[in-house]
Amino acid sequence: MIDTAGIRKRGKVYESTEKYAVMRALRAIDRSDVVLVVLDAETGIREQDKKVAGYAHEAGRGIIIVVNKWDTLKEKDNHTIQEFEQHVRDEFQYLDYAPIVFVSAKTHQRLTNLPGMIEKVSENQNRRIQSAVLNDVLLDALAVTPTPTINGKRLRIYFMTQVAVKPPTFVVFVNDPDLLHFSYERFLINQLRKTFDFDGTPIHLIARKRK
Repeated sequence: MIDTAGIRKRGKVYESTEKYAVMRALRAIDRSDVVLVVLDAETGIREQDKKVAGYAHEAGRGIIIVVNKWDTLKEKDNHTIQEFEQHVRDEFQYLDYAPIVFVSAKTHQRLTNLPGMIEKVSENQNRRIQSAVLNDVLLDALAVTPTPTINGKRLRIYFMTQVAVKPPTFVVFVNDPDLLHFSYERFLINQLRKTFDFDGTPIHLIARKRK
């Protein structure tokens, strides 16, 4: 486990100290497999939180969003967790795959859930899917939502295979990589998530022209 210096809110420390804390966090991400992005329930989401989370996502790390100091919120009801979780989802839309857990380091509330979650995300980061199974999923996806046509030319997807883990990385062989629009790439990734357990890990999809 690698701990990092807390990134404190602006005004309490000199700017150079804050930048140093962020740099330490980024270096720690480079050395990690699973990253816990810790948010403060009292202060909410800050720009530095987004920067660190975005770096972890781009680096392909497994991610769990941890909302700390949940015990300090005085006005809570049955909807508070759902409302805060929706706020997190709105601010971190690219982390829709990351589980969210509400904890208290002071009272140890839900802290015992973290080791199991970390282990599960690590397993998902290392998950490998056989090509035959992948292409069954691909055929089902193409039947549900046919490939788009751009400028009169239709995208054709011939084959899918997994080429790496940490994060799970898949290659689709197509007639023209430029025809794989972001929205259809997103659709294919969502189909993989619906079929297999990739909770907590980003998925990379690469389009290559079939020779």
